[in-house]
Amino acid sequence: MYVVINPNIEIDRKRCTTPFDCKRCLQICPTAVFSVHAVRNERGRLTDKTEPGNYALAVSYRDQCSACMRCVEVCPADALTVEMPQEASA
Repeated sequence: MYVVINPNIEIDRKRCTTPFDCKRCLQICPTAVFSVHAVRNERGRLTDKTEPGNYALAVSYRDQCSACMRCVEVCPADALTVEMPQEASA
């Protein structure tokens, strides 16, 4: 039986407050696991990428993560943790 075990990726949103302005994890991730989406939108106004809370980082493709830890290494806010879970017993 083949069991796929994906890493646990945690984002501390209190530390990662301006991901669209930073984008370091997005740029360094070789498998493009992360995405950034707007949290606040006002009609007719440009959303300020430097204002905390306007954008949020998300793990869109956790199954693609190779646990290389590059995102953790480059995060200036220490907002990311990546851990491989213990193997499930069959």
